[in-house]
Amino acid sequence: MNVKSLGYLRIESTDIARWREYGTAILGLMIAPTMPEDGNLYLKMDERPFRFAVIPGQSDRLLCAGWELAGPDEFDDALDELTAAGVSYELLDIAEARARRVRAVARLRDPAGAMVELYHGADLDYAKFISPCGIGAFETGFNGNMGFGHVVVPVKNLQESRRFYREVLGFGDTDYMHFHFNPDPADPGQGLYFMHVDNPRHHSLALYEEPGENPTGCVHMMLEVKSTDEVGYCLDRVQAAGIPVVSTMGRHTNDRMLSFYMLTPAGFALEFGFDGLKMDWNGYTPTVSALPSIWGHKFQMAGGGH
Repeated sequence: MNVKSLGYLRIESTDIARWREYGTAILGLMIAPTMPEDGNLYLKMDERPFRFAVIPGQSDRLLCAGWELAGPDEFDDALDELTAAGVSYELLDIAEARARRVRAVARLRDPAGAMVELYHGADLDYAKFISPCGIGAFETGFNGNMGFGHVVVPVKNLQESRRFYREVLGFGDTDYMHFHFNPDPADPGQGLYFMHVDNPRHHSLALYEEPGENPTGCVHMMLEVKSTDEVGYCLDRVQAAGIPVVSTMGRHTNDRMLSFYMLTPAGFALEFGFDGLKMDWNGYTPTVSALPSIWGHKFQMAGGGH
């Protein structure tokens, strides 16, 4: 299977108005002009009709991540591969696919229980992106082909989850880290796998070993802008609004991203960054990083992760 990019997130929210203010006035995203007024909040950042669908509900959590395949043949091949691997899936009806502005969607669960959607045929609406905060553009590639950024999800079964994304969905390993938060030498610590798909972004997914329950279903998501100043402007907005800063500004080791982390209305973190590496995967050897950041990134509350 050849996944091309991380296309969208669907997020459940108990407070759509709060997400609307956060998404537009803090992140600088645009209310999607070509999406219907159906009670959901759709946030746009590039040529795609939307990247985030925030859906009213009883919880604050990540509902699912949408992963893009190249076309109908690749989609059909993916369904065959799921069947051969013994992975159950549900093919969404045409109306549900069109509500996502794509041609076809298959829904399944990964070994950690997280919902995954595989799709093909995403629309490009070409509606001009006009950021309420004056952001010229986000880094998403040509016609959005690098995806909106990355997502980090909590898993209890780290190795099983990694095998699923590698062997079934076709993701590649990029980097591995191992953390010890307990001074007890018997503590096994927690692993973190960074994984890429078929685009130059250093990682589109990371799997974070989290033994406890995480009701949000997400550790963090990442958005990338095209200048250091835009990161600084966003940090000013965050501080002026009194939004908790999960991590101070810093530069990561493995993807070189200059970023900070803030809390979202869903309770998970959001990394807002610039200058992430663009990789050539030809002959790439996965790395093991002993340090998450070259400088900075002082985490000030639980959660967030790399």
